[in-house]
Amino acid sequence: MDKYVIATDTFDQVNGVSTTYKNILKVSKRDIEIIHPSQFKYKSFKSYPEIQFCTEPIKVFKKIKAIKPTHLHIATEGPIGMAARIYCKFYKVPFTSAYHTKFPEYLNIYFRLPVKFGYFLMRLFHKKSNAVLVPTNSCINDLKKFGFKNLALWTRGVDKELIKKRINQKPNKKIKVLSVGRIGKEKNLDALCSLHQYFNITIVGDGPELENLKSKYSNINFVGYKFGKELAELYSKHDVFCFPSKTDTFGIVIIEALCNGLPVAAYNVTGPKDIVKNKITGFLGNDLKKNIIQCSDLNKTEIQQVSIQKWSWRECEKILFNNLLRIN
Repeated sequence: MDKYVIATDTFDQVNGVSTTYKNILKVSKRDIEIIHPSQFKYKSFKSYPEIQFCTEPIKVFKKIKAIKPTHLHIATEGPIGMAARIYCKFYKVPFTSAYHTKFPEYLNIYFRLPVKFGYFLMRLFHKKSNAVLVPTNSCINDLKKFGFKNLALWTRGVDKELIKKRINQKPNKKIKVLSVGRIGKEKNLDALCSLHQYFNITIVGDGPELENLKSKYSNINFVGYKFGKELAELYSKHDVFCFPSKTDTFGIVIIEALCNGLPVAAYNVTGPKDIVKNKITGFLGNDLKKNIIQCSDLNKTEIQQVSIQKWSWRECEKILFNNLLRIN
């Protein structure tokens, strides 16, 4: 009998990795055991309090050993991912892994660790993986430049609860701009916030930069985390979605916005450029203000219809297990 294990260093937090695996569990009919930090002792950090850094990797190893998985997927490169990686090597268990986050860039932003060294460590971690699941083609191309092998494209989806039917209408006199996600330095939210005099901006989320941005931009609406129908309502009430990050590998909030008919304004970088059809479902380029203004004229009902058909969590689950099963 097949035993599936997913090992991840984030699950209870609000981020793209957690969203991915929670939705896989929701749609899958397979017997899956997920191993995550809340099952062990963990430590958080002042600069990144959402992180649950597991301090009991030996217990993680023992828990995996007790399960004796036939198929193992390593979601992240933290202590739990490393314990799973060592287990696979010790017991010669084939595994797949996933590349969700540009940790080398984040480590450079927060700790000034050289980006090339960060990718060297990441490449070592994923070296023996039978398939490294990557969210976009441009991300695959980036990783190839750093010597990564066995890369496979892995799509994402949108929960139906997050979608509200869009009625196409003219934008408000002052364009209403929405941004959703973690509020940290790596998300480049200052680039959006600096446009506060031109647009009516709402930011959904929390993080270490929240108080700093609140103090600098008093006329921006910071509403904290929102979920489900409440978040769908916010998507439906805005004219444009802005994704100012230059470091994300994908951006699930981008496809949530598109599935709610919101055109996306972003930079032409990995993540947005793989999802947004320039001049059709959004505008990409170096001028964020111009992108937002141009987005406001796009047809929102058409954007929603096209996007809903494309993004599926069932397809995401299918790709994951197709890669796991072919390594038997």
